[in-house]
Amino acid sequence: MSRTVAAGTVTVGLDGSRESRAAAEWAAGEAQLRALPLRLVQVWEPLPEPMAQAPLPDAETGRHWAGRIPRETAGELRLSHPGLDVRTEQLSGGPAEVLCRAAAEAELLVLGSRGMSGLGGFLVGSVGLAVVAHAERPVVLVRAPEPPTGTARATRTGPSCWAWTPAGRARR
Repeated sequence: MSRTVAAGTVTVGLDGSRESRAAAEWAAGEAQLRALPLRLVQVWEPLPEPMAQAPLPDAETGRHWAGRIPRETAGELRLSHPGLDVRTEQLSGGPAEVLCRAAAEAELLVLGSRGMSGLGGFLVGSVGLAVVAHAERPVVLVRAPEPPTGTARATRTGPSCWAWTPAGRARR
């Protein structure tokens, strides 16, 4: 397999959700530990043809607003991880396919995962499941910490994560 210019990065798929932001934070720490650049990838999925004909804001306007997610996240990560080389990229296509290509070009791919508490463990969405099943490089799934509820004092213990190797063996 030929390596591309993104090899030697920790890459994170970013969609703006709480889980993807937790994944970006975890990936930033991992990139610092490995002394590698962090690559934030946001996938812009084209509208299906029938919807593309509807009177919606034009594609460039939507793409511009969606581009705020990686720009703002990159700014936050540069503040919380001084000296970290943070790169952003907005790619077009189906999220699972694009993220599998991004994984092939990186040392490690990190994705957010919406987790269920207790015995339920991880709830992996269709994109995460497809990426874990087809990625040629290690994939780490990160759950965001539970938000505080009520008036009880909550202690942040950090995100939970699982890593899958290309052979499909899970490591915790």
